[in-house]
Amino acid sequence: MLKKIALIAAIAFVAVGPVSAHDAGKNAKVTLVFDHVLPNVPGKSMRGVLVEYGPGGYSPSHTHAKSSFIYATVLEGEIRSQVNKGEEKVYKAGENFVENPGDHHGVSANGSDTKPAKLLAVFVVDTDDTELTTPDK
Repeated sequence: MLKKIALIAAIAFVAVGPVSAHDAGKNAKVTLVFDHVLPNVPGKSMRGVLVEYGPGGYSPSHTHAKSSFIYATVLEGEIRSQVNKGEEKVYKAGENFVENPGDHHGVSANGSDTKPAKLLAVFVVDTDDTELTTPDK
């Protein structure tokens, strides 16, 4: 059910532009696909971000806005992920994970060198936060 909802959300919303102008990594495309103020949670918004990795693609290690709680689901292929120096895991299509406020995302990459991968990340974030992702320096 969640896979269907995530896929419908990714397809149904028109892309409104890239999430950030900084280095997107290798063979990676990041697009804001949904942005909506939460009417019953003052000061908070929900933002959907579609992350597309070509074969061997990745994003640089990063942190997200300090206010953000993230639910991510893999739509296609496999995604390698590591949060807070924990165990690196591979998530397959239909699987999901969360990131809590302040978490560090050390690895975010396509799990394949030959096939593409897609991930939908849904952020619950302070409405005033404009930068969702900050790469490590």
